[in-house]
Amino acid sequence: MKRKYLPYLLVALVAFPQLAFAHPGHSPLSFTGGLIHPITGLDHILAMVAVGLWAVQMKGKAIWALPLSFVTLMVGGGLLGRMGLALPMVEPMILVSVLLLGLLVTVSARVPLWAGTALVGFFAVFHGYAHIAEIGSHSLVTYV
Repeated sequence: MKRKYLPYLLVALVAFPQLAFAHPGHSPLSFTGGLIHPITGLDHILAMVAVGLWAVQMKGKAIWALPLSFVTLMVGGGLLGRMGLALPMVEPMILVSVLLLGLLVTVSARVPLWAGTALVGFFAVFHGYAHIAEIGSHSLVTYV
């Protein structure tokens, strides 16, 4: 990233600290809450778009492998949350995922397919964990 953009990035990080909390005020305890959660959270929209764009930029098998890796490991992260296992730094990792995936798209990064799916899948675990862990003991069936 060019240094000329650094002041703008710093201003954005200081001016909008609430962006560091990826799940502000969602009401996931109902069918409607579960349905609109992925499209009302800026973090989800940016992550989904970034994974899709990066997959298209990488071409070939990545077009299917990256999104499938994200969805599959997001379910895995959700299972960890439902089992009550503690996963540290969930919200910061979601923020890092959005920033890093956005950067990878911006520079049209080319990495081996295994590395791209591993990176996307790693971040997906945190996204899935956040989805499910926040509903606590409420009905998983209704939310999902």
